Amino acid sequence: MHVSLSRFYDSLDRPIPWRSRIILGLLSILVVATFIFPLWRIFMRAPQYPRGLSVDIYAYKIEGGHDGEDLQEINDLNHYIGMTSIDRTQLSDLDWIPFALGALLLLLLRTALVGNMRSLVDLLVLSMYLGAFSMARFGYRLYVLGHNLNPQAAIKLGPFMPAVLGTKQLGNFRVSSFPMQGTLCLIFFVGILAALAARQLFVVHREIVH
Repeated sequence: MHVSLSRFYDSLDRPIPWRSRIILGLLSILVVATFIFPLWRIFMRAPQYPRGLSVDIYAYKIEGGHDGEDLQEINDLNHYIGMTSIDRTQLSDLDWIPFALGALLLLLLRTALVGNMRSLVDLLVLSMYLGAFSMARFGYRLYVLGHNLNPQAAIKLGPFMPAVLGTKQLGNFRVSSFPMQGTLCLIFFVGILAALAARQLFVVHREIVH
């Protein structure tokens, strides 16, 4: 057992096959896409808003639908229930995301150029952690927005948890929250990265066994 573990740890220092390096290099396109496309969308629909109201959350900005008009309308509605306006300041917990994605891109390119099996596994673990932590912070920030309501607001509404993923009824509004292209690119990226790492680890395991 000790010999097998020692051989496994040593094998993590072997270079990544060139085919996998090419795939890793191409994966950088998906990471770059997370800066271009929105990561998440919050969509609200009510009888008085048949077109619906939407807010897109990017890695570096928040943008309302219908040429930005929806964000102002949503903030006006939030004012009546005592909720703080939705803007980049209120979601400052997410300011680190562009830097984290940039670091992830640099590590990806480094792994593709000069990395070994160990760096590939580290990259996968870091990517999964980034995704999980981002979702947790996003959920926490929505929780804070829904529970820190102004008691002097015109419309009295008890603390609530906004929809993080899925659809939820809030008053006469049906609110949906779902991932957009940027997040889907990141999920696809992690999936391919996991497949590459699993394949290489399987090869290493097979060599050790035989």
